[in-house]
Amino acid sequence: MIEELLPESVVAVEAFGEPEDADTALYPEERPLVARAVAKRRREFASVRVCARHAMEKLGVPPAPVLTGERGAPLWPEGLTGSMTHCDGYRAAALVRTGEPASLASLGIDGETHAALPDGVLDTIALPGERARHGVLAAARPGVHWDRLLFSAKESVYKAWFPLTRAWLDFSEADIELMPAPGDGTRGTFHVRLLVPGPVVGGVRLAGFEGRWVIGEGLVLTAVPVPRG
Repeated sequence: MIEELLPESVVAVEAFGEPEDADTALYPEERPLVARAVAKRRREFASVRVCARHAMEKLGVPPAPVLTGERGAPLWPEGLTGSMTHCDGYRAAALVRTGEPASLASLGIDGETHAALPDGVLDTIALPGERARHGVLAAARPGVHWDRLLFSAKESVYKAWFPLTRAWLDFSEADIELMPAPGDGTRGTFHVRLLVPGPVVGGVRLAGFEGRWVIGEGLVLTAVPVPRG
């Protein structure tokens, strides 16, 4: 599913269902990062890295540990950039080589269960304009949990933003407009307007990002690929 949201230069690997005990898949360097975590967190941490290593192999790169850096961002092997996501019943990793003409400056992906956000969360994450657009979309296509889709889009935006800036981006600092494809409530695009100075990519300061989304298999998936410029 996630591949349809990504440029051809990106290699994605995803897995469905609940992960088995994946502790044995962890590299020695990775084990201390989740040594004190509960079993569910260890399985998620390990199984999404299994996806990442399969993606490395598809790119012709030897599988390697994926450690975490500032704010938990993945530290990719030299020459690669990418993103990972996991939620109940799903995990995925998407990687791209950084030194090729069709490469990306950054990439963010996110997967969420297609269900309504808990009460009060939409008001926490959404700007007034976003809440107004949410109301219009919800009235037109009530079968889509637009609040969860907006949350997922904001998560993908942050994952694309952080490697370029090494700075926090609050929910209130990006205004996202969700746009369903004509006649289809299961996929579409979204436009991101940054409300703070954007990162400089290819000598140009970005005012925003573009993303894509899809709904299926009980999931909401979003992606924000940032071209090198």
